[in-house]
Amino acid sequence: MGLWTTLLSLLAASVLFSLGIGRFGVSVSNVVSILLGNVLPLEPTWQPVEERVVELIRMPRILIAGLAGAGLAVAGAALQGVFRNPLVGPQIIGVSSGAAFGGAFAILVSESQVLLIGFAFGFGMLAMLVVYGISRQQGRASILMLVLAGIVTSAFFSALVSITKFVADPDDKLPAIVFWLMGSFASASYDKALLIGLPVALGSLVVYLMRFQINVLSLGDEEAQSLGLKVERTRWIVLIAVALISAAVVAAAGIVGWVGLVIPHFARMLTGPDHKVLIPAAALIGAIYLIHVDNVARASIAAEIPVGIITALLGAPVFAYLLRRAANKGWSSE
Repeated sequence: MGLWTTLLSLLAASVLFSLGIGRFGVSVSNVVSILLGNVLPLEPTWQPVEERVVELIRMPRILIAGLAGAGLAVAGAALQGVFRNPLVGPQIIGVSSGAAFGGAFAILVSESQVLLIGFAFGFGMLAMLVVYGISRQQGRASILMLVLAGIVTSAFFSALVSITKFVADPDDKLPAIVFWLMGSFASASYDKALLIGLPVALGSLVVYLMRFQINVLSLGDEEAQSLGLKVERTRWIVLIAVALISAAVVAAAGIVGWVGLVIPHFARMLTGPDHKVLIPAAALIGAIYLIHVDNVARASIAAEIPVGIITALLGAPVFAYLLRRAANKGWSSE
């Protein structure tokens, strides 16, 4: 219980802290009063502008950041268990690149959010199919082939994104595509929070319900089959759930990389490999992490930094360390 109390307390404190910081500062006491004022008949001790900033600008942004961090962390933990490789994440296996092309193409041809998430999901799933098909050798996906297949697939879909940007209207569509691809929560709203919240909740629920099957899959395909598990069907259910989560995050916030790769490792250090506790722990840590990354993005300098840039700057060195450690332990030959 100590772990869950700590993580939930950190998440609550992160939300309260994040609601107060920014170019227009609001004290924590006023933040608490504003929130309690929605359910209790409190006498206002805050300015109306503070209430608007907290409830209409920062709250939906923090909700989206938390949902994105939780969803990507759950997706990464599920993929690492399914592939039995700790170096796998939604970005490494091409899902993000495929979803990026789908979203960019949707922006090019329409302004519909429904079409955007539909295209992002469809092409994200297609990218995962391609990577999994290429990397599968003798009934399993090796880490080396997985990374190489991810590089090839990501390069292909990145080229398609470049073509999309090339033909886009430079005065209208192109800026929207470029800014969206860099990853940002700047255009957050409660509608977007709902857009990302439903698919992330559904995908995460499916992953959590499959937690015992993922534990069995992490033992290896032969062991899983000997225990009566339908390996291929189980794997594809998890992959579809991961694609749904990744597509929803890309649709709402653009490319926010490395979260699904790095955060499950920190969660695993705290909980061990059992996905029954690993998945919820990764979700909480991912939410806390991305909320604070967004704080840096919007409050560190006058001009907002795209969230995707910060997560890449933090995640790439960590991945290099993990890859080096994996090579020393022989994981690369699996």
